[in-house]
Amino acid sequence: MSEKEKKFDLQDRLIDYAVRIIKVSEQLPETKAGKHISSQMLKSGTSPAPNYGEAQSAESKADFIHKLKVALKELRETEVWLKIIVRAKLIQPSTKLSPLLQETDELISILFKSIDTAKKKKER
Repeated sequence: MSEKEKKFDLQDRLIDYAVRIIKVSEQLPETKAGKHISSQMLKSGTSPAPNYGEAQSAESKADFIHKLKVALKELRETEVWLKIIVRAKLIQPSTKLSPLLQETDELISILFKSIDTAKKKKER
């Protein structure tokens, strides 16, 4: 698999992730808490894909790293919202969110490693 194919695979994965976040947000109750969490999670959970897309057109290595860091920050925020949903039992059974939490962890790991690799290349 070429580097270009890998990039598009991650882009597609982040888009699929955003779609899954949208679907989860639509399952939240129409309560004050449900609406608040839905709004916050929609913002953080749908932004990694476009941020990653922007990183692909970065103007410099530093810009590339910055945009990946923004995507990573948003994924970490989304992970917290998902954990709040589980603990507050806003979606039942909460095990329905386990695959999405696992995907969140995997995407966080991928972006963390990508940032680390880009920093090492920048230092050369």
